[in-house]
Amino acid sequence: MLTPLLLHIQKIAHLDLKNTWEEIAVFFDLINIKKKQIILHQDDKCNDLYFVIKGCMRSYYIKNNGSEQTIDFAIENWWLTDYTAFEQRTNSAYSFQAVEHTTIAKITRDNYNLLLDQYPELEKYFRCIYQRVSAAAQRRITYHYDFSREELYLHFESNFPWFIQRIPQYLIASYLGFSPEYLSEIKKKRLS
Repeated sequence: MLTPLLLHIQKIAHLDLKNTWEEIAVFFDLINIKKKQIILHQDDKCNDLYFVIKGCMRSYYIKNNGSEQTIDFAIENWWLTDYTAFEQRTNSAYSFQAVEHTTIAKITRDNYNLLLDQYPELEKYFRCIYQRVSAAAQRRITYHYDFSREELYLHFESNFPWFIQRIPQYLIASYLGFSPEYLSEIKKKRLS
């Protein structure tokens, strides 16, 4: 069941790990998560890195007013964690919740370090992943500065149609930084 992770490693880092895959697989735990189940709560110690094999996860935090602010989604072949907390072995600023029934491969911080010690060629893979995460965050910040709220939704809809089909509207609104009602207004405006 961890085959998607192996294929992802081969695709991104162009590493041939077929002969060592069974040895690498022991560093990961395969976990099935129910829809709406939270696997890490905000302010809990972040000790794990998650790879989505099937399904969809989201990361979010609770704002001062008590509302949830979605900051990211992760679908098949995407990694998810609080990267700062994972690296620094601190508490997470975010909670992680399944948007739909999800299967993940989880690696602990200790196993991650052992994996890289034993297979240093995987450093290239994780470097590529971290660069992609950083680039995506930079683009998202730019979009928030450059686009109107309506343009932000239209850009999201045209560039990520698979999210529109899979994720409830209220979570998309939370991710984009507006209310579900405002998102409904944008959609109605387009139809008229």
